[in-house]
Amino acid sequence: MGGMPEFASITALDALLADVRVGKERRRQLAMVRGEMERALARGGLPVGARRSLRRLLEKEALGTYLRLAESGALRARQLAGGYPPTSPATNEARLQCLQLVRKAYGMPPLRLGNGGRTPLRPTPDYGTLAALRRELDQNLATAMSPGLTRLTALLALVLDAAPRAGELTALRLHHLAPGGQAVYVERRPQRGAVETDSAWYPLSPVGRAALERWLAVRARLVERAHGTSRLWVSLFVNHAGLPDADGNAVLRPPGMPLEEKGLISSYRTGRARYGLTSLLPPKMEQLRRAVLDQAPPVPLAAAPATLPPSGQRAPAPHRPVPAARQGPQ
Repeated sequence: MGGMPEFASITALDALLADVRVGKERRRQLAMVRGEMERALARGGLPVGARRSLRRLLEKEALGTYLRLAESGALRARQLAGGYPPTSPATNEARLQCLQLVRKAYGMPPLRLGNGGRTPLRPTPDYGTLAALRRELDQNLATAMSPGLTRLTALLALVLDAAPRAGELTALRLHHLAPGGQAVYVERRPQRGAVETDSAWYPLSPVGRAALERWLAVRARLVERAHGTSRLWVSLFVNHAGLPDADGNAVLRPPGMPLEEKGLISSYRTGRARYGLTSLLPPKMEQLRRAVLDQAPPVPLAAAPATLPPSGQRAPAPHRPVPAARQGPQ
């Protein structure tokens, strides 16, 4: 929007948001909420006091009305399919999270706004839990790990460093890793068809680099048994393709085949319980990603790492030998 805001509360909101440290995705969601609030004020849909005071705008009376209008689709910036349909449950959840973030930044306590038909957001790990998770991954890397724990450790390290979605993790290939594992390129795949521009190289922490180094050694052995693939995440065991052959028999797939999104999410869920991480990891990987975005949003590199390898040609770096892993369920 051009020019100065018409309402003092929106001017104050702009100043508040300018000092909030969040990632680009959350910044876009906050901009959506800001625009909806300004349109609600312009249409006279909120209490008069909310025009002049940011505190009044963030109080329960104004927010309850704003949420009903926003969820109905009445505050959309543009038509969708020739109309203004209600916003999706995912958008409603993001809107609620943004409101709580803004209230916290303003020094106001969390507010129960009523479910209004919405599915409440699952809680995310706090800062201390994320720090403990990083320590746990670092300790894992000092020991022998099974292939399953090695893969999970590398996957979690990437989520902590770059906050990719499950689909973005699944799409990673070897050429998305910079030489020496110094950075990873994440091609953002936003939901609901939204345009997203923050596909970028993200630096990896020492834990992230070490975790990837361990996984690449395991991955190389697995891929040798299959047809070969450039995908970063591959299966650990024989599985079936999901469709029978012409004779009705199951089609088996060897280890080392590309891991699809469903399999990656399943590996997170089962690994969380199998490796005793239930106190550090939330039930869903998306909760972990949101925690990273809220508490320590990853900062992309200003430029691509130097001396990138040709697409699809990156070979795993040399690996130091580690003790044989203890055998256990996979």
